[in-house]
Amino acid sequence: MPVTDSQQTEHLTIPSDLKWMPKVVAEVERVVREVGFDDEEGDFLAIATTEAVSNAIVHGNRRNASKKVHIEFEKHDDRLIIVVADEGDGFNPQECEDPTDPKNISRRSGRGMYILKQLMDAVDVQSSRQGTTIRLTKYRKRVIQGEKGHRKQGKEG
Repeated sequence: MPVTDSQQTEHLTIPSDLKWMPKVVAEVERVVREVGFDDEEGDFLAIATTEAVSNAIVHGNRRNASKKVHIEFEKHDDRLIIVVADEGDGFNPQECEDPTDPKNISRRSGRGMYILKQLMDAVDVQSSRQGTTIRLTKYRKRVIQGEKGHRKQGKEG
């Protein structure tokens, strides 16, 4: 029997204002529960999404009230994909400096992409003069029954 992957997609659009962050967090928490992530994975998704959305508001749209941030939740059987898009001028992700380099340790910003890559299973960035889109993918862990009844965790898929 072929494996099928059901998918549902939801959209949320917010103004470029950080006061909307509680709404974003509430939506992420709701979607995470629906997909079946454990608490740790849910925390990773909430942190990564708030980082991506706040960067879209502050750095992408430069808090311009006429610009929006678009968030899409792609709910799959084994993963959640969160797409965050701004309407800014874009940036070159290769120009992001390594925040673990000693010369950057004391900087107050510049850790966003690093955080996303540490928390997510995949991070894809597309950027142009029409805006930046970040695609965050997190696979759901599953418990696998191992030898002698031991439980171990693995990625679904």
